[in-house]
This record gives sequence, C-alpha cells and structure tokens, in this order.
Amino acid sequence: MNYQKQILSAIAVVFALASSQAMDVSEIVSKASQSAYYQGEDGKAKLSMTITDAQGRERQRELTILRRNDDTGNGDQKFYVYFERPSDVKGTTFLVWKQAQGPDERWLYLPALDLVKRIAASDERTSFVGSHYFYEDVSGRSPVEDNHELVEETDDYYVVKSVPKDPNSVEFASYTSWIHKGTFLAVKIEYADKSGSVYRTYEALDVQQIEGYYTVMKGRMTDQRIGGFTTLEAKAIDYDLGLEDSLFQERSLRTPPRRELR
Repeated sequence: MNYQKQILSAIAVVFALASSQAMDVSEIVSKASQSAYYQGEDGKAKLSMTITDAQGRERQRELTILRRNDDTGNGDQKFYVYFERPSDVKGTTFLVWKQAQGPDERWLYLPALDLVKRIAASDERTSFVGSHYFYEDVSGRSPVEDNHELVEETDDYYVVKSVPKDPNSVEFASYTSWIHKGTFLAVKIEYADKSGSVYRTYEALDVQQIEGYYTVMKGRMTDQRIGGFTTLEAKAIDYDLGLEDSLFQERSLRTPPRRELR
C-alpha cells in the first residue's frame, strides 16, 4: 500500500509540474468520469467480489463485466455483467444502457426464475446483487446529474463536493470525491446525509497502469449504516477488444456471449 501511495504521489508531482493553469471543476469532474468508466473504446474485466457483513461473515462472487462506448462519442455506453460463481448465482446477468443525457435503462436476469426484471430508475441506488455497491455504481453516475464545487486542492488531489440537482431522486444529500491529479481517478468518495454525516464510503485500494490506462484493480465500498463492506478485485483487465454492439442486447441476458466472456 505504501509503495502504491509513492507511485501515485510521483505521478501527481509530474502532473503538477506539467500543468500551469488551474482547472475548472466541470473539467475535473468530466476527466474523472472518463478515467473511471470510459478508458479505451471497450473493455473486459474479470472480477472477484467479496461481501463482508457486519458480523464479519464473507460471501464470494466471481463475475465478468463487458463494456462498450457508443460509436457517436456522445457519452452513451453499454455494460453487460455475467456472474460465474458460486452455483446459486451462476448465470445471473445484468445489462445497462447508459445514457449520458438521460435516465439509464437496466435489466437483470435471474436464471433460477427464468425472469428478466427491469430495474426502475427509482431502484438504481439500491443494493447490487446483495453487495454494498449499488446498481448505479456499476456504470457510474452521470456528472450532469449533480452540481459540483472544488472545495480543496492539495498537492495530490482535487477535492470536489457534489450536490444532486434533484435531491428527491437519491438517498444522499452530497458526496465528496478525492480525485488524484495524476490519474484523475477518484481514490475516495464519501456520501453524506442531510445532517452531514458520512454513511457510505468508496476507496480505491490498488491502482495500476493496464495497457496504457490507469485502472482501479481493487476497490471497497463500506456502508456505515448497515455495517460491513464489499471488495471488488480485478483478476484480469483488457481494453480495446472490438466488442460488437450486438452483444449488449436483451437476448444476451438469457444467452450469454460465451466466447467474449472467456
């Protein structure tokens, strides 16, 4: 972890020396969104998920995420998530059509019930398959949904406070992001309620450069209200695979694209 911090600090120093002008907060937030969710034209991540409850009990999941950016470059994306292990969730799939300027569309397929369930916009900030992550965390929250303020700038980080434009649509009153200057990845995000109390925290625990893109290889979401946390750790990451748009259709929920998931 100390070695990782040294690498991030070194990257930040280089960036600071190269940058001679202060950045506007909207540019900072846009770059952070690009770094977190738009690296390359598409990508595949094989992940291990560990859900640890308030009593310290653990549940394991193994999943693969496919992602493709829209050809028009307007910020729209498609995500496909396939659960491989354990046996009780194997075959569960999740599809997201992310629309940068409008509400996303989400579907969940439950093989045990042979049921395709549409995830309503009102449910996007609820637990993703029993973890401490939300459905919205998988594809990311659009920056246009919030007002942003640069509240602090350190040698290594931009600290940005974001407030929802529609407070009735979400459970948080604000969230604060620590965005690393060198990579533009948010290494910590704290969600606060109306009283200002932090109740949910995301942390990037390991960042590596993969195929030229800085990538979070291990992250953790902690929920202080219900207790426990969920850790997502990447086992393999690939970018620019030439994934076809046809993979990200509703029919793939029941018929997974085996070759691309390998």
